[in-house]
Amino acid sequence: MKEKVLSTLKSSETDDWLDINVVRPFAYLWALLCARLHISPNAVTIISMFVGAFSALFFMKGSYYYEGAAGLWANIIALLLLLFADVLDCTDGQLARMTGQTSRLGRILDGTAGIVWYIPIYYLLLYRIYLHHDIEFGWFGIPSTPENDLIFTIVAAVLLHISGFFSLSGQTRMADYYIQVHLFFLKGDKGSELENSARLKQMYEDTPWKGNAGWKIFLRSYVNYTHLQEKRTPQFQKLMALLRQKYGATENIPTEVRQQFHDKSLPLIKLNGLLTFNFRTAFLALFCLTDLPFEYFLFEVIFMEILCAYIVHRHEAACRALCQSLQTSSAD
Repeated sequence: MKEKVLSTLKSSETDDWLDINVVRPFAYLWALLCARLHISPNAVTIISMFVGAFSALFFMKGSYYYEGAAGLWANIIALLLLLFADVLDCTDGQLARMTGQTSRLGRILDGTAGIVWYIPIYYLLLYRIYLHHDIEFGWFGIPSTPENDLIFTIVAAVLLHISGFFSLSGQTRMADYYIQVHLFFLKGDKGSELENSARLKQMYEDTPWKGNAGWKIFLRSYVNYTHLQEKRTPQFQKLMALLRQKYGATENIPTEVRQQFHDKSLPLIKLNGLLTFNFRTAFLALFCLTDLPFEYFLFEVIFMEILCAYIVHRHEAACRALCQSLQTSSAD
């Protein structure tokens, strides 16, 4: 069965151990069932959005410290629902590759699924923090008064918005980009979903609003998404421009150049995996089960942001070195 599961993946290099050995096999079984029932990949993605968002109702509950066994079980159920949403999110891609139903719309939907899960989770965690914060107040000897409760909730709200709209969205956006970049050098255009914002913008402008309003809205969002990825990776954009100048079509890039980039990218892909679902969710579960959701936002803003910045720095340095190597070889 393992070979069949691997055949439905983009590449085993871009998935971590847990994905390959646990999540992907479950997703493969769901993909087989969905194929038999003629459920489309995009429908699976939308279902995953609802399941992930629904988990927020259970994350809202305090865990054992505040609400006893009932609270603990509510948080466990929340985690299981979120994990199931992740399995479904993997199912859609595997189903698309199994049935030949890959599409740009599916790519856009898949990229937004995680954000759709986390928006309600984050806001209901804020409500949970408003109700339950005795642990933090106890650390600093802060009395629980209406004024202090409100101030703490406002601080949490600010942290939440930094975490969600800056850290989480930015980190997952870059993690996705580096996966597609790695696949591009490993498998070429056909094995990757690496996009170009200029090309997408032209597609957006060439698409009439009449009869295509939904698609235009999705496409506009994807243009912005891709532009932000490119804006944060100037050395990689310089490398791609140099490769197009030297070799023209991407399929003409020599194998040795692809291998050079692959060797530099592979160690970073392993680190990049820490920015994706499994690692992040493990800490969300840890902080929620121990009744410390406020600290999860701190973890996102501080630790995860430092990790993301380090990965971007390393990747940009690798691209700069490869550019210099290509320019030196051209001069010779």
